[in-house]
Amino acid sequence: MAEPSACILSVAGLRLTDGERKLLSSANPWGIILMGRSCESPAQVKALTDEICDATGRKTLIFIDQEGGRVRRLKPPVWPDFPAPGVYGELYKTDPEAAFAATWLHHRLMAAELEPMGIRADCAPVVDLHHVGMHKIVGDRSFGDKPDLVAELAQAALDGLGAGGVAGVIKHMPGHGRAEVDSHESMPVVRASREQVEMDIAPFKAVRHATMGMTAHLAFAALDDEATPATLSPKIIGEVIRGEIGFDGLLMTDDLGMRALGGSLASRAERALAAGCDVILHCAGLDAWGKVLRDPRAVLREMEEVAAVCPPLSGESLRRAEAADAATGHVGRFDKAEGRERLEQLLSGGAHPSTAGT
Repeated sequence: MAEPSACILSVAGLRLTDGERKLLSSANPWGIILMGRSCESPAQVKALTDEICDATGRKTLIFIDQEGGRVRRLKPPVWPDFPAPGVYGELYKTDPEAAFAATWLHHRLMAAELEPMGIRADCAPVVDLHHVGMHKIVGDRSFGDKPDLVAELAQAALDGLGAGGVAGVIKHMPGHGRAEVDSHESMPVVRASREQVEMDIAPFKAVRHATMGMTAHLAFAALDDEATPATLSPKIIGEVIRGEIGFDGLLMTDDLGMRALGGSLASRAERALAAGCDVILHCAGLDAWGKVLRDPRAVLREMEEVAAVCPPLSGESLRRAEAADAATGHVGRFDKAEGRERLEQLLSGGAHPSTAGT
């Protein structure tokens, strides 16, 4: 069998359409990301992930965006509720040990939901700093505004996911917190000094050994120029993400459909791969006017356009992809009910981490 292609695609609904099944079989994308439109119940999601693997002919890595708070594809009442990461940052200010334990539990509990359904990768944690006055696109998705705080809690998040057999994806390198506009709508330009930007880079350095990471669709005047977002910048990827940060894991783009990039989907994918991204992430979620795509045929057309320009994984990109795959599926013993009770106690201040444990 040929190596999988350098892309992570989405699907349109609760089951594969005939066209999607044919595309997954022929294009063999390395991964699939599930959007909210594809998640109705645990049994349905498990059936869908099995169907995806049958179509590709291998145990395909299935991703999801499940952070807690605003960003979650699995929502109550079907799935448990989890707070935004910023809640743990606030707890850290008064009780760092409790915050560390609670962050681990939050992500271990999420993994306990994801892994049994065949989802072995989560696009979390957010390692961006929260900067007051910037666009709310990050906001409480960040653990906080201090590099050390964010780094410690991001590591706890990665460890919690990993203990449940799920690989995390650190995002958004080299830092999304200074964005003044929403990159879903237009490209933010960060004009902060090099010294200021180094503050945003710092927490990523601390978790650089993560197996997967995601780029930011932001331009940085201090790192390259004001016209080229990090996703499309060979300089930022080579000198900053691979060099200064020291990240050697699999590097994926943020969603290719976001309007920060400009140009056709095919050209975006080609430029991102040429800049040094290992894999293209495309969620097929929005049309050119920012409206949600609901027609499965429109979703399939986008998937086909992206898949057509993504080559098979090879060289270092293949090595990184294989390492990411190998990092998943190692599930330790865990009692979900007990874990949830301990998390609630920690969040309410009713239990010290020495009794809550991880």
